[in-house]
Amino acid sequence: MARQLRPEGLDFVETAPVRLVFAREMSASPEAVHRALAEDVPGWAEWFPGVKRARLLGDGTRREVWLTGGGHFEETILASKEPDVYAYRVDAGNAPGLRALVEEWRLLPSGTGTRAQWTFAADGSAPLRLVMKGSRAALGRAFRGAVTSLDRRLSA
Repeated sequence: MARQLRPEGLDFVETAPVRLVFAREMSASPEAVHRALAEDVPGWAEWFPGVKRARLLGDGTRREVWLTGGGHFEETILASKEPDVYAYRVDAGNAPGLRALVEEWRLLPSGTGTRAQWTFAADGSAPLRLVMKGSRAALGRAFRGAVTSLDRRLSA
């Protein structure tokens, strides 16, 4: 059953009790990466490990995401500024103990490609915060795999 989460804004990325930040270089341009993030939401299932299905809702300012482990989230897009940033918050989800979650993708030019930076900003119960902090390595691997897979997809 989905529970409502606290509706945080983009500033939560800097103030969240749990902030996990990952970065990786890509050969694709920031514009191409942004289009993949913002316009091909169903395509996330093809390049981001753990995403089973994703779709835009209504006028395109909301998303719905299903994870392979059974997670389900309803999200609001907070920022979609090509080619720099794509960010969203979770409005409702079924993760126990989760109170707030905002994810931000910063896309910076790097040579002829992109430096993709993903910030995972969350708040939750004390046990959930500990689990999230302990999951840094696993989330980092997921991010690196996703960015590598997305870069291959955009280069094909």
